[in-house]
Amino acid sequence: MERILLIDDEQHILDVVEYILIENGFEIVTALDGDTALELFQKSLPDLVVLDLNLPGLSGLDLFREIKRRESGIPIIMLTSRSDEIDRILGLEIGADDYVTKPFSPRELAARVRAVLRRSGVQNSSGGDTAIRHGPLTIDTESYILTYFGERVLLPRQEFRLIAALARYSARVFTRENLMDRIYEGMSFVTDRSIDACVKRVRAKLKEINPALDPIQTVYGIGYKLNEALALPADNTGAIID
Repeated sequence: MERILLIDDEQHILDVVEYILIENGFEIVTALDGDTALELFQKSLPDLVVLDLNLPGLSGLDLFREIKRRESGIPIIMLTSRSDEIDRILGLEIGADDYVTKPFSPRELAARVRAVLRRSGVQNSSGGDTAIRHGPLTIDTESYILTYFGERVLLPRQEFRLIAALARYSARVFTRENLMDRIYEGMSFVTDRSIDACVKRVRAKLKEINPALDPIQTVYGIGYKLNEALALPADNTGAIID
């Protein structure tokens, strides 16, 4: 289920759009202002952001720039009023993926969300490519198949979600709290040790295939990220070439 961060300063718009997007199969996180939205962006790690440009506090354009600075690949759809042509043009010039002009049909917005997710490779249309690829990792998020240096690895659901999240946001350092929310869907019994144990299991299974390379890097005091060495070329033995 793709997670959408929806940001608008009008509660009734949030309520209507949230209802339609949930009806279309998305998980929704909402914010009424830019400062709250930035905090939720870090915590929830959404797959797409729907952003109203007219926000109290941190402005929509400033929030846009900050999100792109932290995660350049995140797709963003802007919500604008008819009088905001300059902001709309600026937003498109600095990297917005689409825009919707108010007043709008919530169902049209849902269709645009699906289209942007497909274009960005986050959501997969039927019959399309469902894989995340990063170096020797190929992760099919629809069939739950992981291939590592050409060998298929069977992982249970939580372990698969862990490596898929790290590969999808390969430059990001995930805190344990981020990973708990992403992998265990808010289960109350999950602790930091649950995440550490999950990372340990995934490491062990992938290191059976290539013992010389630790696929998951520990960032001490923060959390985990995908090992940057995975993006380096490999020789035909599977060894990473520095």
